[in-house]
Amino acid sequence: MASAATGGLGASVMLAAATSNELKNEVLFERHVPVRHKVDVFVAGGGPAGVAAAFAAARQGASVFLAERNTCLGGMGTAGLLPVFMTFTDGVHMLAGGVGTEVRRRLNANGGAAPGVGNSIRAEVLKRVYDDLLLEANVKFQLQTDFIAVECDEGNVSSAVLAAKSGLFAVRAKMFLDCTGDGDLAAWAGAPFEKGDEHGTMMPGTLCSLWADIDWQTASSRPQQRSRLEDAFRDKVFSVEDRHLPGMYRVGRHLGGGNIGHAFGLDGTDERSITRAMISARKSLLEYERYYKKYLKGFEQIELAATASQLGVRETRRISGDYVLDLEDFKSRAVFADEIGRYNYPVDMHAAKPNLESYDRFLKDMKNLQCGRGESYGIPYRSLVPRKLTNVLVAGRCISTDRYVQSSIRVMPGCFITGQAIGVAAAIAAARDCGTRGVPVQILQKRLKDMGAYLPNS
Repeated sequence: MASAATGGLGASVMLAAATSNELKNEVLFERHVPVRHKVDVFVAGGGPAGVAAAFAAARQGASVFLAERNTCLGGMGTAGLLPVFMTFTDGVHMLAGGVGTEVRRRLNANGGAAPGVGNSIRAEVLKRVYDDLLLEANVKFQLQTDFIAVECDEGNVSSAVLAAKSGLFAVRAKMFLDCTGDGDLAAWAGAPFEKGDEHGTMMPGTLCSLWADIDWQTASSRPQQRSRLEDAFRDKVFSVEDRHLPGMYRVGRHLGGGNIGHAFGLDGTDERSITRAMISARKSLLEYERYYKKYLKGFEQIELAATASQLGVRETRRISGDYVLDLEDFKSRAVFADEIGRYNYPVDMHAAKPNLESYDRFLKDMKNLQCGRGESYGIPYRSLVPRKLTNVLVAGRCISTDRYVQSSIRVMPGCFITGQAIGVAAAIAAARDCGTRGVPVQILQKRLKDMGAYLPNS
């Protein structure tokens, strides 16, 4: 059978002879790529979903190789400088039990959270936590290694092609786990997907940042950080009137992590769009520096120390799976026979445009689409199983949902839940040689519960 290479750079590198008439605006790129790893499970992406997936699969006895494009594991919590986790619990139950619990425990034990500031993150500590987790689980992983292509034949992926400093190489595996956030592996292998709303419009991104010389004894709460925006708009401080300001979070004695500013019109699957967003976002932070210094107490001496190396992308592809988790499931606090976890973060769909109408719609959804104390919605295993593929699973913000649920489950604790689930499922499938749809749900749920997952209905 012929094998189709799709996505990224394609499969390769030897320029084939061709006339200029045959190839006017393209080159044929071919090469034999050495297979460097043969494992049970390959994980594309080392963010929170990828770390959880790799750790869980290895703990189930599978051999694992993980490739991460950044210089560290952790995605938005590390390279992205996102200063805070969202909710781990529903106020009663630990929803991100297992890997999520262990990450938070180790982070707190090593001084990785600012004193008295809930789920705040010191990125340098979190980097070491993730390193240690995978090293202790005997996961093979590489940093600065890009996943660039996949070999797929009739829905079965046989290998992934990677690019690193030493050149191109391939990984063969029984199971392939897409933790790229954007669903690159699944999409390139041929899984259907949706992206954005009916017009293709997606939530804006944010370039997070690190700030020094904040007087936290004087500095006010995040709601107060937003309260002077209209004054600043009148004074023409900002070139874009963006009313949605998540704010500055304390991450040290005098340090703040900024989740401030939006990159509107972003397409996180287009490197040209990402480039424009990074450039404009870096410039926009000068305006926020002026805002904090001039209008808010405790920030008079604030200084921009760093911007993240990774742009915060909230929404791109949603891979179409065997089940699409939707808003009605969120509202009904749905229970599924095949659920692999439960979550409860509100619908948090950032306004796609910097106008009052879009911001008011965001506020309305954020207020009305919430779970109460002790409430959560189920996440079915079927939402992690891409259609048309037999040995690929997805986790993180690209799982099979509508836009409403995607805006809830996309955050890091949600990634821990889905990543852990596909790691265990992949280990079972690899051992049984059964593919994604042959995984016995009851066995999967039992193993997840043994790891600490919250599954009250199984």
